[in-house]
Amino acid sequence: MEMKKYCIDLKVNSVERLSEKHVLLRLSSPDGLPEMLPGQFVEVRVDDSPSTFLRRPISINNVDEEAGELWLLVATIGDGTRRLGRLCAGDTLNCLLPLGNGFTMPSSPSDKVLLVGGGVGVAPLLYFGRKIREMGGEPTFLLGARTGSELLELEMFRAAGRVLVTTEDGSLGEQGFVTNHSALQSEHFDFISTCGPKPMMVSVARYAKSRGIECEVSLENLMACGLGACLCCVENTVEGNVCVCKEGPVLNIRKLKWQL
Repeated sequence: MEMKKYCIDLKVNSVERLSEKHVLLRLSSPDGLPEMLPGQFVEVRVDDSPSTFLRRPISINNVDEEAGELWLLVATIGDGTRRLGRLCAGDTLNCLLPLGNGFTMPSSPSDKVLLVGGGVGVAPLLYFGRKIREMGGEPTFLLGARTGSELLELEMFRAAGRVLVTTEDGSLGEQGFVTNHSALQSEHFDFISTCGPKPMMVSVARYAKSRGIECEVSLENLMACGLGACLCCVENTVEGNVCVCKEGPVLNIRKLKWQL
């Protein structure tokens, strides 16, 4: 059953700069937040940016139920997202949420789940890992970045599960890409979920397929409307063309036509 969507003004509680190009927005509503699932996203309206006509899709980084807060991790790389990075506490942000289909929860707390993230693609994995921890499981996070200073929210991830790290320059964790990590050769996983740059996700999917492991990817296709109307996020799958914003963003690799 499709979840009800809401278009609501959220209050900015805080804006925390996590790196040179990443900010963490903590948002709340006086009326409370609707239910949101790991892997879903929101479409954010960007005000006061003349070149930004469309909403910006941002992954749900975390939902802090106790504080009544929605966390959005934003990479400030264009006019629209840079404007989001200049928000201040007390400002208002109009959001359409929750959108898309999320990750598949493990069937059992004993399932060995590997969550692989690269760059800002780590964002949706935090909430997913927290939900796995809440059901009694312990996820393994495998997080990659170019250098140690670009690895975001490490303490939050460590509170939610076991954390493995790779950096391309070797400044933190094992040197190389996430698919070079020694754990992939020495350990067995029952399920893999991944989000990040497409080449990284293809490599992770290739590894999963070679080991016969079920794998889901969170696609980052260009998304404008978030409702499946504008068709700019279409992905060609074994079931035909689908709108990633509506059928995804999370899809099982068995549905994709990637060359694995």
